[in-house]
Amino acid sequence: MVKESVTRNEGEDTLRDPSLQIGVLDLQGGAQEHLDHLQRIGVISRRVKGPDDIAGLAGLIIPGGETTCLARLLHIFGFEEVIVHEYRRGLKLWGTCAGAILLAKENVGESRYLGLIDIDIKRNAFGSQMDSFTRTALVPGVAPDPIPLIFIRAPKIIQVGPGVDILLRLDDYIAAAESKGVLVTVFHPELTPSLAFHRYFAAKCGLSLADRSKSPEPDRPWTRTSWMRFARIGGV
Repeated sequence: MVKESVTRNEGEDTLRDPSLQIGVLDLQGGAQEHLDHLQRIGVISRRVKGPDDIAGLAGLIIPGGETTCLARLLHIFGFEEVIVHEYRRGLKLWGTCAGAILLAKENVGESRYLGLIDIDIKRNAFGSQMDSFTRTALVPGVAPDPIPLIFIRAPKIIQVGPGVDILLRLDDYIAAAESKGVLVTVFHPELTPSLAFHRYFAAKCGLSLADRSKSPEPDRPWTRTSWMRFARIGGV
């Protein structure tokens, strides 16, 4: 049985080389949508189901989901030490929403988790699920045109420390930031047709595969259910 799932857009050499792949943590939350976007920009992706799946990857996306659930699963399956070890080796990390909380150095009012980027973040900062919203914003470092943003029971980045650059500030909070090795967004780029942040992260990971598609335009064939082509049907 093949343990890992990869998107086969390149030759066999690329498929065998994890340094040309981006993994998506697939324990709970929005992994499928990230896999869909990575395929659309021509990047080989790997589902990360266990700690051994991380070895040698260029980057790892920790998706949005339920923070406490994800944190418990990371602990139960022994991910924490492996992620920290691979990060120190050079693995690039991107956390969206709950993923950003897990990567933050300070989680206001709560214990921190991985603590790999010097930001203070506040969980559920906008209120309940009913207070989720959408908007657009210009993120000059990522794309030349405004990008659609989806906030779902989102956190707020309150402040950043040394070595962390602010990519997007909105109202009284920071919505996207990065250090040399970590990208965090409190919104969900994977739930929109925009490929800008996925291209940006691929470039951060040093993947030349992303260079073939520099257009800032969204992927027009994308729909809200495009990711469902990855779903197993009928128990397959």
